[in-house]
Amino acid sequence: MRQQIVAGNWKMNNTLSEGSALVSSILEKITHPKGLVVIAPPLTNLLSVGVQLNGHEGFHLAAQNCHHETRGAYTGEVSASMIAEAGATFVILGHSERRQYFHETSEMLAAKVNQAISHSLRPVFCCGEPLEIREADKHALYVETQLREGLFHLDEASFRKVVIAYEPIWAIGTGRTASSGQAQEMHKTIRNLIADQYGAAVAEDTTILYGGSCNAQNAAELFGQPDVDGGLIGGASLKADDFATIVNSLS
Repeated sequence: MRQQIVAGNWKMNNTLSEGSALVSSILEKITHPKGLVVIAPPLTNLLSVGVQLNGHEGFHLAAQNCHHETRGAYTGEVSASMIAEAGATFVILGHSERRQYFHETSEMLAAKVNQAISHSLRPVFCCGEPLEIREADKHALYVETQLREGLFHLDEASFRKVVIAYEPIWAIGTGRTASSGQAQEMHKTIRNLIADQYGAAVAEDTTILYGGSCNAQNAAELFGQPDVDGGLIGGASLKADDFATIVNSLS
């Protein structure tokens, strides 16, 4: 049975003190989450947020990225083993911002996925199409390519550790929004691709999150779709009230 998850990606926001205050407020507002709540702070906050979350059932710590090599002369980078020892159990990989701004390739992301799994981290693997691909009606093939190149090299046991986050890039911070129907359509497409690769049982057990400007107003409708298992939340995760509303929207 697949898990419901709401993951808060803080991106490059919150100092140590700001992050501590936000986590305290979140923990006050969310006492018995229906699914898993994953918090992904900046790396400087990883240890402190982990300490705050410790002992709170249903809460997990995530990093926003890891390097594709085990160790070495990579100034400014952090390895999967470092993240795991800091207390994280999840890591976000392939976010559209990483792909766009830092030119992360499918080959690189496949290596990052391998690193994460080999260090007992669950990858939250992001996929999704830009506007021109959506308008050309090539979004299904585009996302299929991302999955095949970044994930489908895994054996079944390893793939079962993966969470997928579908993020339509055209609906993030643009003022455009994807309807719940559009979200469901793509989530179902992704699940069908997984079924073709690994079988129906694996597909049914795979958690697929929606990451396209999910907020306190639309979360309940989105999470009510049969193939939407929660959300990867950006801006709304920086506001405790909004984030709590989203978490409480899990069915």
